[in-house]
Amino acid sequence: MVIAVLADIVGSRKLRDRAEAQRILDEAIAQVEADLPLADQPLTPTVGDEQQGVYRDLGDALVSLLMIQLRLPDGVAFRFGIGVGEVRAVESVHRELADGPGWYAARAAIETVHAREERAVPRTRTWIVGAPGQDEVMQSTIAASNAYLLARDEIVGAMSERERRLTYGRLRGRSQQELATEEGISQPSVSKALRNAGAAALLEGVAALRGGDE
Repeated sequence: MVIAVLADIVGSRKLRDRAEAQRILDEAIAQVEADLPLADQPLTPTVGDEQQGVYRDLGDALVSLLMIQLRLPDGVAFRFGIGVGEVRAVESVHRELADGPGWYAARAAIETVHAREERAVPRTRTWIVGAPGQDEVMQSTIAASNAYLLARDEIVGAMSERERRLTYGRLRGRSQQELATEEGISQPSVSKALRNAGAAALLEGVAALRGGDE
C-alpha cells in the first residue's frame, strides 16, 4: 500500500505575503519530519500552491498531517487530499513527474475537501479516497478514517494558535510544566487550555493510529 498526499494552501490568493507563507509551511513540514520522521517523501512544493508527499502507511500519513496542522500559526493552513493506491514517477525532459492511481485518488480527495468546505463543514481540511481495486477491508478503513477526520478537523479548526502549540508539544512528549515555562504561563493554565481545546481526544487518536509504536 502506498499513500499519496496532495496539499494546497487555504486562501492562498488572499495572503498578503505568499513567499512568507511558503517559508512558514516549509519550516513546519521540516520541523515535523525532524520531530517524527514518517514520510517516505516529505511534502515538497511542485507547481502553484501545491505540495506532494508519499507515505507507506495510512496511519503514518494521518499522524504526520495532524502534526503539520498543529504546527502552523494562525492565518496559514493546508488542505490535504490523501490517495490510497499505486504511485510512480514518469521521466520527462523537464523534471520527474508524479503519476499513477494514488495521485488521481489524492486529487479527487482534495476536490472533496474543497466541496465540503463550501457547504456544511467549513473546517474540513483532510479527506481520503481509494484508487479503484481496493479490497473491502481497505474500503472500510477509508470510510472509518474519513469519519474520524471530519471530527478531528473540527477540533483542530476550533483551536487557538497557543492551543495547537500546546497539543503539538504534548504529542512530542513534552510535560505540561515544560510547556508552561515556554509559554510563560502556569501549569494549571496549560492543563485547562488543553482540556478546553479537546487535546486529549487528539492525543488518544494518535496513540490509536500508531498502535504499539508509542
